[in-house]
Amino acid sequence: MRPGRQLAVLAGIFVVLYLLVFFSGGASGGFKDRLEPRLGLDLIGGTRLTLEAKNSVDGQAPTAENLEEARQIIENRVNAFGVAEAEVVTEGNRNIVISLPGENRDLTDVGTPAELRFRKVLKAADGSGAIAAPAPTPSGSASPTPSGSASPSGSASPSATASPKGTASPKVTASSGGQGGMAPAPSASATPAPSASASPSAGASSPGASEAPVPASVEEQRKAVEQKVGAAAWKAANDLKAPADLTADPSLADKLKPFGELSPQEVAVLPAQMQFNVPTIGCAQLDKRPAGSISDPKQQTVACEDGAAKYLLDQAKVLGTDVSDASAVLDQTNAWVVSLDFSGSGQDKWTALTREAFNNEGNACDASALGQDGKCRVAVVLDNEIVSSPEIQGVLTGNSQITGSFTQQDASTLAGQLRYGALPATFEAQEQQNVSATLGASHLRAGLLAAGIGMLLVIIYAFFYYRLLGSVIFLSLVLSALLVFGALIVLGRQIGFTLTLAGIAGFIVSLGVAADSFVIYFERLKDEIREGRSPRSAVPRAWARARRTIISANAISILAAVVLYIVSVGTVKGFAFALGLATVLDLVVVFLFRHPIMTMFARTQAFLSPRVSGLGRVLRSAETDQAPTRPSRVKEA
Repeated sequence: MRPGRQLAVLAGIFVVLYLLVFFSGGASGGFKDRLEPRLGLDLIGGTRLTLEAKNSVDGQAPTAENLEEARQIIENRVNAFGVAEAEVVTEGNRNIVISLPGENRDLTDVGTPAELRFRKVLKAADGSGAIAAPAPTPSGSASPTPSGSASPSGSASPSATASPKGTASPKVTASSGGQGGMAPAPSASATPAPSASASPSAGASSPGASEAPVPASVEEQRKAVEQKVGAAAWKAANDLKAPADLTADPSLADKLKPFGELSPQEVAVLPAQMQFNVPTIGCAQLDKRPAGSISDPKQQTVACEDGAAKYLLDQAKVLGTDVSDASAVLDQTNAWVVSLDFSGSGQDKWTALTREAFNNEGNACDASALGQDGKCRVAVVLDNEIVSSPEIQGVLTGNSQITGSFTQQDASTLAGQLRYGALPATFEAQEQQNVSATLGASHLRAGLLAAGIGMLLVIIYAFFYYRLLGSVIFLSLVLSALLVFGALIVLGRQIGFTLTLAGIAGFIVSLGVAADSFVIYFERLKDEIREGRSPRSAVPRAWARARRTIISANAISILAAVVLYIVSVGTVKGFAFALGLATVLDLVVVFLFRHPIMTMFARTQAFLSPRVSGLGRVLRSAETDQAPTRPSRVKEA
């Protein structure tokens, strides 16, 4: 063979690889910057969040198309933060993993469904859930006073002093150019007390009248809840036509008491009218219902505002899909607001909804749900939460704003959620891991130290046992390391491969695979010499016989890495990829360096020396076996 050709091919691979390292797309900065691989957050710090898809109806996993759509929406939301190198990937058929190297921040909001619904408020009731709660008393000081500009001109919005997640809600107002305005909703303490004698409004149907066919899984859960609360409690709740006044009927309070002990998941499967009419079902339960519990736009729903007022809401006449754009902007008072731009058809729906609410068509809104000026209110519902429920003071033909005590980050997050649309599935945060930069650097040092110790031990053993042949092992490991390092940089730029602590573990394990191939080849070489062949002729024969074993052993490692990569999730994927990559590159070094260099060594005088080559005992025993024996002399008698 001509070993020079194979070594030239290997040299060409190195030249091409490192040209890509220094001059490929994405290479920037100085010499040192171009030699930095892309590191995972466990090595440089950052945040990782795992979201698991949940289906509130049948519990089935989302389709592959829905999961990919959700991944793209979440990626857009994360990128809207203005961060760099965020990684959003799907794992398995349920999980989406968000990795944000370099900084720690709360990412749980990016997994909210962000299903925006505009629903008319039909009725209001106390949402404390107390068995004998006193009726709330109207208080003029409890309600924010709208400014004069909250009139039909709609050029300004009333003020708010609490954050959106605090005790007061943000509001929706008409932007400039709209006809009419939206006044703030009265506070929870200004909500009229429900009365058992109040007749249902014209627009509110009897229990179950607006219910669509119930999925079998939900029906089964309702039966389980019915068994839990008891037949008497279930019948009493089902017979209610309006919120019950427990102070007037103490016996009814005892019957309905079990509903106050239901979990949010159990409350979510109850009919909307039952959730509203049973006073022992409070906002503490309603606010914690699973995501997507009130997402159906064709169903009446129940939701709370500020954790105190419970509202029966009409079908959603305007959806988040009718919003063409949302942006965080500063209003005239330098307060952050979320500006909503409706699409053409969405604007028509919005105008029709505000006209319906302003005129209270069909007297759909109960007296308990009317605002300060006797007009219907429209609740802005984001997922399970009422963001605001302003009173409609005119027909709005322009765009609107969600205002409140937003910080820039709060407004940007909400705008991003609305701008990129609702997720096609509901997700629950399973794990959020925050790694500081200091801890990440410590992990990196520990991983590199472990890799260095592992390589050093292999080299020491190789020189001790194989002597001159140990130099072949040393050079092979160095070349493999250089190939792996260059591949890491290029793959990080081209496909986003990120080196993690698990990946370093994969490279360390690959050292054992590489050492096995050395042992197979060198021991096969010794066997050839024992059989009487010279070292020069033993090298190619040993290679021919050891090659199949080396390929088989490495093929098994590669196959195991591929299978592990396909079926695994999380950091195990990084381990499998690193192990497979290092094993493939080791095969390249075996064929293009180890065998050619052994052929060249076989032609040297040092290779034939038992003391230098590492084949000492084998060569000496071979020389002894091949030495001619002297003929014995027989004396004649």
